[in-house]
Amino acid sequence: MKIIHYIPSIDRTAGGTSTYMQVLAKGLGELAEVHIITHDSENSLPIENCTVHYVPEYNPFKRSWKRLVTNLIDEVKPDIVHVNCCWMPACAAVQRIAQKRGYKVVLTPHGMLEPWIIRRHYWTRKFPALLFYQKTAIRKADCLQATAESEYDNLLHLGYNDRISVVKLGIDADGIKMKESWKKTHQILFLSRVHVKKGINFLIEAAEALKDELQGYKILVAGEGDADYVSALKQQIVYKGLQDIVQLIGGVYGDEKWRLFQTSDFFVLPTHSENFGLAIAESLASGTPVITTVGTPWSDLNTSHSGAWIEIGMQPLVEAMRKFLAMTDEELERMGHNGRKLIETKYSAKVMAKEMMEVYAQVTESLR
Repeated sequence: MKIIHYIPSIDRTAGGTSTYMQVLAKGLGELAEVHIITHDSENSLPIENCTVHYVPEYNPFKRSWKRLVTNLIDEVKPDIVHVNCCWMPACAAVQRIAQKRGYKVVLTPHGMLEPWIIRRHYWTRKFPALLFYQKTAIRKADCLQATAESEYDNLLHLGYNDRISVVKLGIDADGIKMKESWKKTHQILFLSRVHVKKGINFLIEAAEALKDELQGYKILVAGEGDADYVSALKQQIVYKGLQDIVQLIGGVYGDEKWRLFQTSDFFVLPTHSENFGLAIAESLASGTPVITTVGTPWSDLNTSHSGAWIEIGMQPLVEAMRKFLAMTDEELERMGHNGRKLIETKYSAKVMAKEMMEVYAQVTESLR
């Protein structure tokens, strides 16, 4: 089978979607011929087991762009064109080109059609996009891929397309080293894009409420984001007198990222909405317990005793962090081992690739 993936970016700053592409391509490439169409960037992630084709940024007024992508797709002659992400005109354009040429299309929204996301900037951004291209793209996709049952429910409720398959995301746990010590370092980690969706304001407010208990601790907020929003968070930290506790350290990658996972007592992602939350899986694979919200699909944290899956907001976060701060090294270690086991048994990259191939087979079967 030949598969083309289109993804707007595989730059390391793009966050979970680019890492997803890196992990999925490695597994899919062992089962099929994989090609990726994307746009060039300064820090593109290395992608194994596939051919990466870089094209210029989308310009609806240039016929040469459409001609280039059309020729590229026709040269490969794929069985499936898999489009990743929504709200960017280029995604809908690639889908239109592929379907006009008779190719089947799978669309993975990556959580971009979740209610919280759609409501944000609805009238200024989402409504015009839905009107001009996004609703049509969703309706015409031969299959929507959800990454969790909660996302499946939300896509079904949206009402544009009921051809939906669930393939949970996974990570390459074999390539992630587990921490060797759970002796407390008094370090707490947030690692994700610095964006209002991620609930960093809840983390800062929780730090203020737990100020006495957090003496001697560092809460590291690792990630890149809009300069104005980062500046506003820094002002909030100063206003609350938390400079000695909460530190925004910018984006971290490679060995430094894994070092932070392995040296933190626990990981916190107080997000409003995630279709998966790759950093959660990476933390668990590293043996570091996780606190996150019901805005993610990680109810397994509670059932596997590897973390805490809490309601969204400051007060539930305060209660969970207080509980984790009081834990012994041994309790954190037990949770760490439980988390690693959860990833190895349920969120393997190999399982993700196999299940994705099954979806492709079902979609192409409808051609016969």
